Amino acid sequence: MAPAIMLAADAPRLSSANTGFMLICSALVMLMTPGLAFFYGGMVRVKSTLNMLMMSFISLGIVTILWVLYGFSLAFGTGNSLLGWNADWIGLSNVGLTQLWDGYTIPIFVFMVFQLMFAIITPALISGALADRVKFSAWALFVALWATIVYVPVAHWVWGADGWAYKLGVIDFAGGTAVHINAGAAALGVILVIGKRVGFKRDPMRPHSLPLVMLGAGLLWFGWFGFNAGSWLGNDDGVGALMFVNTQVATAAAMLAWLAYEKIRHGAFTTLGAASGAVAGLVAITPSGGAVSPLGAIAVGAIAGVACAAAVGLKFKWGYDDSLDVVGVHMVGGIIGSLLIGFFATGKGQSTATGVFYGDHTFTQLWKQCAGVFAVLAYSLIVSAVLAFLLDRTLGLRVTEDEEVSGIDQAEHAETAYDFSGAGGGVAGSLAAPAPAAAQNRKVDA
Repeated sequence: MAPAIMLAADAPRLSSANTGFMLICSALVMLMTPGLAFFYGGMVRVKSTLNMLMMSFISLGIVTILWVLYGFSLAFGTGNSLLGWNADWIGLSNVGLTQLWDGYTIPIFVFMVFQLMFAIITPALISGALADRVKFSAWALFVALWATIVYVPVAHWVWGADGWAYKLGVIDFAGGTAVHINAGAAALGVILVIGKRVGFKRDPMRPHSLPLVMLGAGLLWFGWFGFNAGSWLGNDDGVGALMFVNTQVATAAAMLAWLAYEKIRHGAFTTLGAASGAVAGLVAITPSGGAVSPLGAIAVGAIAGVACAAAVGLKFKWGYDDSLDVVGVHMVGGIIGSLLIGFFATGKGQSTATGVFYGDHTFTQLWKQCAGVFAVLAYSLIVSAVLAFLLDRTLGLRVTEDEEVSGIDQAEHAETAYDFSGAGGGVAGSLAAPAPAAAQNRKVDA
């Protein structure tokens, strides 16, 4: 009887503290999607603002329903090395209210909703590369298909207990491969199919609201603490606290490094550079923050800040139209953060689903990271491009050229972001008056 009594005593019990902590982290990660919407919305032209906001918000609706119906079961159920399955989790109809996630002190429902927020923001990240030119209905269908065909399998590979990358020992604390490389590679695949915006490299496409960009970046930074620290699923041994610290440290280092690069290269410290640098640091520390020291986090952030700042300019050199630098920030930042684990790891690195890996700065860990990084990159890029090609040939992905030039907000949503018509006379009246045709067609932002 003694062994049985010992096993029962050692079995995890529901922790109110960890459960409450994880619910708060889930809410923080949910806030990141509206934050992303503001971040992207400020970076585009006035005539595309609402469309950009909606491309993020629609993911909250579509992915939530799919995750409950089957996404969670396929991503985290026990299956094979490529895909999971648990019939009890289909529709979540057979999950007990206090039934614990295996090996942890939080309910399955809490783990499910935390992972749901990751599944929501990942396709939303892709939208920034497609600004100004994608039909909203086609985008909504793409989100549903992409979440099913790409995100769910990749999440299982990286975080599922029997996923091949998990069993290999690939370290991804909170989504460098499953979220950021996945989304960045998908963005590259889609834009290679749908082509460039009208006027790319010819007309100015400046952000219409840098304050909105900064607000979005601030919300992302705030929510990212839940995204990263919450991925330890509790904080009984301090690793979640380390990840919280490293999130702040790496983000600060990346922002400063981006601004320094910008000053040396272009002669100015820009608000857009500060916001983009912060996001680059957040991306890079996401996979590595549980496996590096705070000094390592400074190195990860600084390297990512410079590398991502340099990478965003490649779209002009190589001719692909990544509207809001999803490839340059998320794909490149995710690759850097994942691979640097092989150089700076000093302790624990985690799969957010179950278990702990012990990383070390050796070539053994580096080749494991390479395997995970490039497998996810290739799969997401190829499948996303094929999916975009099929949708383009059937429904059509792009709006017409006239709709793109006149404004996708009006064409797709019958609304505009700003209405000055009721503001009175004077300057407001002049803003509300119809503009000459030349001015209407002029690229002034994003």
